[in-house]
Amino acid sequence: MNVYETVAQFYNNYEGEKCVIGKSVLGRELFAFFVGDRSGKIGICQYAIHAREWITAHLALEHIRRGVKGGVWFIPLMNPDGALLATEGLESVESEERRAFLARFKCDFSLWKANAEGVDLNVNFPAEWGTGRSNVHEAAPANYIGELPLSAPESRALAEFTISACPDYTISWHTKGEEIYWRFHQPFRRACRDKRLAKRLSRLTGYPLRQVPYSAGGYKDWCVQKLKIPAFTVEAGSDCLCHPIGLESLERLVAILGNTVREFTEGF
Repeated sequence: MNVYETVAQFYNNYEGEKCVIGKSVLGRELFAFFVGDRSGKIGICQYAIHAREWITAHLALEHIRRGVKGGVWFIPLMNPDGALLATEGLESVESEERRAFLARFKCDFSLWKANAEGVDLNVNFPAEWGTGRSNVHEAAPANYIGELPLSAPESRALAEFTISACPDYTISWHTKGEEIYWRFHQPFRRACRDKRLAKRLSRLTGYPLRQVPYSAGGYKDWCVQKLKIPAFTVEAGSDCLCHPIGLESLERLVAILGNTVREFTEGF
């Protein structure tokens, strides 16, 4: 099974609360799973918003299996079209028109980050949108900001779902680099609050905290700036690994990070 089929099968067999939060450009469903209860803090963990980082979808399923304290919504595969493009190439695209559009990039699709429109979903959020140092302004394998904030159906679905879920925090799971980003222009008081949680996440993962002053338009950025909640990006996996990180590295990732969400929620 490919990564989308694996998540879809998990969804079909999941007996807890679940929902489809939207659909991708090519009509694939975006699955969400609720774990725990609503007696404590509510979080959102989202994974694989970058196509070549599809390995994090498998990590998500392990996080779901291990449970949480309080409640967490897990969205294992935010970019299914891109993930299949990265793993199966143009054969994953049925539409001849869309296939022709993508073929013109003449790239190694295993390194693709964007969705099927060439929009990098993690620079498509309305948080200093279009001001990032690496941003580009036309469709590309990575870094294209889109025509407008939330112009991509996937990022729009994630934003709408996040607003409806009213989370107390969010964690975005990416690869690679073994570091955690948490800062996005928070004022002093909120920065102190958020850094305390970031340090806990750092202790649990063993990953250092980092700040990226040129970041903009990301989901984490939007959660911090617009929703005023703590939000974190975890870059899983060593920089010694090459993109895309494959299934051969999953056991190692799970050994290091498998209990992270459960243990993080136990701290509230």
